[in-house]
Amino acid sequence: MTRRTTVKTAIGATGALALGIPALSGTAKAVGTSDESTEPPGSDRASRATADLTLRYSAPATDWERESLPLGGGALGASVFGTLASERLTLNEKTLWTGGPGSSDGYDFGNWTTPRPGALAEVRERLDERGALDPDTVATRLGQPRRGYGSYQVLGDLWLDLADAPEAPDAAYRRTLDLRNALASVTYTHQGAVHTREFFVSHPDRVVVGHLAADRPGQVSFTLRHTSPRDDHTLTADRDRLTVRGALKDNGLRFEAQVRVRTHGGTVTPGADGTLTVRGADRAWFVLAAATDYADRYPGYRGDDPHRAVTTAVDRAARAPYEKLRDTHVRDHRALFDRVSLDIAPPLPDLPTDRLLTEHTDGTGPADRALAALFFQYGRYLLIASSRAGSLPANLQGVWNNSTTPPWSADYHGNINLQMNYWPAEVTNLPETTAPYDRCVEAMRAPGRRTAEEMFGTDGWVVHNETNPYGFTGVHDWSTAFWFPEAAAWLTQQMYEHYRFGGSTGYLRSTAYPAMKEAAEFWLANLRTDPRDGLLVVTPGYSPEHGDFTAGAAMSQQIVHDLFTNTLEAARTLGDAPAFRTRLESALARLDPGLRTGSWGQLQEWKADRDDPADTHRHVSHLFALHPGRQIEPGTKWAEAAEVSLRARGDGGTGWSRAWKINFWARLRDGDHAHRMLAEQLRNSTLPNLWDTHPPFQIDGNLGATAGIAEMLLQSHHGTVEILPALPAAWPDGSVRGLRARGGFTVDIDWAAGQARRVVITAGRSREATVRSTLFASGERVFTARAGGRYTLLPES
Repeated sequence: MTRRTTVKTAIGATGALALGIPALSGTAKAVGTSDESTEPPGSDRASRATADLTLRYSAPATDWERESLPLGGGALGASVFGTLASERLTLNEKTLWTGGPGSSDGYDFGNWTTPRPGALAEVRERLDERGALDPDTVATRLGQPRRGYGSYQVLGDLWLDLADAPEAPDAAYRRTLDLRNALASVTYTHQGAVHTREFFVSHPDRVVVGHLAADRPGQVSFTLRHTSPRDDHTLTADRDRLTVRGALKDNGLRFEAQVRVRTHGGTVTPGADGTLTVRGADRAWFVLAAATDYADRYPGYRGDDPHRAVTTAVDRAARAPYEKLRDTHVRDHRALFDRVSLDIAPPLPDLPTDRLLTEHTDGTGPADRALAALFFQYGRYLLIASSRAGSLPANLQGVWNNSTTPPWSADYHGNINLQMNYWPAEVTNLPETTAPYDRCVEAMRAPGRRTAEEMFGTDGWVVHNETNPYGFTGVHDWSTAFWFPEAAAWLTQQMYEHYRFGGSTGYLRSTAYPAMKEAAEFWLANLRTDPRDGLLVVTPGYSPEHGDFTAGAAMSQQIVHDLFTNTLEAARTLGDAPAFRTRLESALARLDPGLRTGSWGQLQEWKADRDDPADTHRHVSHLFALHPGRQIEPGTKWAEAAEVSLRARGDGGTGWSRAWKINFWARLRDGDHAHRMLAEQLRNSTLPNLWDTHPPFQIDGNLGATAGIAEMLLQSHHGTVEILPALPAAWPDGSVRGLRARGGFTVDIDWAAGQARRVVITAGRSREATVRSTLFASGERVFTARAGGRYTLLPES
């Protein structure tokens, strides 16, 4: 039974009213801000949760993938090694991509280079006749070799050669990454002097910054140089400025980086070999800016020469004192990062992070719990660092890359990976990080329309399994990964989620809905009637990277169901044309929902009962309706079937697969199994620098795990704010601050002995709130919330 309560509050006066208890004192704060005054008297949870969020190591990095420490400001990235005699920073600028227009291999956006009349219809007919086709057969008919796709490129390495530094670290050596302040540091002692280095990437100032100092005057001397694995650039040094300028040989993309060095005391001398040498300084710092002439405009993808923008950024930063650059950066980062805190353990032990990882057991001990909280916040840190307004979205590796041939080109995979990158954005209070994602989707629509017209002969827009920054919306010929036209529909889900969390109809009207509606138009035109039962199905359909081509594969149907449901809701909200809404309603009524129970109780992956109970494939695509979709509700026969499938797939898999399973088990309300998957990921799919590994390194596993931990603590996808829906026994006591729920709510939770003890909800807009928690004898509480109001919920007596 649900208990309904009407709560009245004077916004700006008391700021919060408890349900059934006196109002809290203080003024209402804006949604997303931290309010540690809401802690119970004597509690130190908030300070504990933010006291030490630091990765620490006792030796320099020797391997980029496993050990370097990542810094990022969205467009720019740097990976710090902490080596003594030659400090190394691997540099990245996210638009530095080969391929696309102008590529020496040619470029076709993945569209068929010659007409194929009847090809798609032929595949559909054969599927109707045979029920299934092997991937190679379909790829031969519908695929083609990929040309000019390109790959993400490393910008190079910045080296600081210190002739007087020791070769090996001493016992005092420390290398750290402070997540709360987004600062990497190195500290060591040599010949009686304590040397410190500090690095960060500033989003506001668009620069990489490094600072070297010692506690004795005149002890800072080094030579700064740049290297690259490509021979496509020039290096020049003039006074305190080093300039790297070039163009990629493959496509002519122009790029430039400039470094300026400032000192307190000492001298800076340019070298004819393109180096800058600092001698005898008390302290020194450098600023680096970089850019390319890439622009996300179809079909040319070129903009202005980067020289002016780079010069402006580096000169502006060079005029500022180091302390101001640092302060601006820290304030900008903490404005996002500090919104959420998680306390499930005593303070992190003063041990190297790699040791904490190797000593991790079942996740129940204090050190294991502290590592889990650190891992949660690390995912938030990585998303902030790799996805800020004005840049491309986070790719398979975020913004970090040390290669000219990274795995899978470090591109954008639309069959889960790009979407998973943004799963934590809304719930962990980082909605601003989705701006590059929205812009990327918008940029795909123009090339996607052409692919829809040329390949399918219909309106709408489409993109397949993989894409790059150059509008690759067509196909290639890798038979198990070339065909996935559902990707566009799935990509729009995050945009609608952004609206569901924030509630801006302006955003819905101008940004999300146009992409959603056009994707829906594509599927309204491309669904086919299944002769087996008269339902509408996706054909040809392919459950990602697994099995044969069929008609009506579960994931295909579930994604289209999700798209139509979201688009219809949005159309009603915005008052779009009744005729379009009627078309959606009619299609939804006839759409195969993609939900069937098979012979051994499983949720079927295909429309025919083809599932093998011994199959442990990494993709669990047919559970899309459970997560990230909302088609399956807990306690239903579909949830039971999903659990059977999930148990059969097992607890193994790649890093991102394990992360997805955390979310699945959380949605099934099995917190202990979700926690087991988190422990598996930490033990088997996490590198010493806490990067997730597929293998190799992929950032989606980090971000998916962070989202999964949030799902264990708070869910709202069915419209009800559910408190601690999947709390594991390993976390009996704790608190979380600043998570977001759909409907515009920010939620703080305290719990003890596995039960909620106190919940504070801040309303971002006026609306009815339904809260489900063990706080209430009836299980639920309904009340009317007003924008800006804070509502405290305590156990009923």
